[in-house]
Amino acid sequence: MLLYYITDRKQLPGPESRRRELLLATISEAARAGVDFIQLREKDLPARELETLAREAVRIVHDARSSEHPTRLLINSRSDVAIAAGADGVHLPSDDISASDTRALWSAAPARIVKRETRNAVIAVSCHTAEEVRCAETQGADFVVFGPVFEKVGTSLSTGLEALREACKGRIPVLAIGGITLENAHACMAAGAAGIAAIRLFQQGDLMQRAKQLRGRL
Repeated sequence: MLLYYITDRKQLPGPESRRRELLLATISEAARAGVDFIQLREKDLPARELETLAREAVRIVHDARSSEHPTRLLINSRSDVAIAAGADGVHLPSDDISASDTRALWSAAPARIVKRETRNAVIAVSCHTAEEVRCAETQGADFVVFGPVFEKVGTSLSTGLEALREACKGRIPVLAIGGITLENAHACMAAGAAGIAAIRLFQQGDLMQRAKQLRGRL
C-alpha cells in the first residue's frame, strides 16, 4: 500500500517561520514513518524560496529515509526547481505539461545538475477522470493521483468509489485522494487503488502512528 503525503504549511499554526519549521519536521517524520512519497506543494512561494525550501526538504528526506522504505520527494509542477534542488521527481497537475515532455526535459538537463540517483525522475499526475488516467499512462507517468474520491471539507465535489474503480482498470498505479480517512481508506483499496494520498491525514496528529494504522488495517 503506497502512502503519499502532500504538504500544506498554511494548515500549520504560527507565523511563517514557525510553519516552515513544522513543515520540515513533518517531512522528516513522514520519511522516518516510511511514507512512500512526499509532494512539496507550496504553490504560493516564489521560485527562489521554493527551491531553498526544497533543498532543505531533500536533505531531510535523504537523512531520514531507510533502505526498507526509501521515501521519494516530489515537487509540485516545477520541474526546474525539482532538478535544481535534487528532488526525486515532480507531480504534475492535470492541466500541466505532459509526463512525456517532463521526462524529456529532465533527461535533457546537464549531468552536472542532475544527480545520477535522480536521473530517472518519478513523475506523478493528478487526474479527475478515467480518460485522464489513460492519457497519463500513455504519456509515461509512473502513477496518478485520482480524485477527489470523497467530499472535501466545505465542498460537495467528489468522484465517488465507482469512478475510482473505473480509473483503476488500467496498468498504471492509482492513488486515491480527497476526503481520505482511516475509516474509508480500506474502501479505496478495495476499489483497486494502489494507495492513498492526503494532506490532513498525514499532517495532523501522530504521523508515525497514522502510517502504522493505515498499513495495519488494510
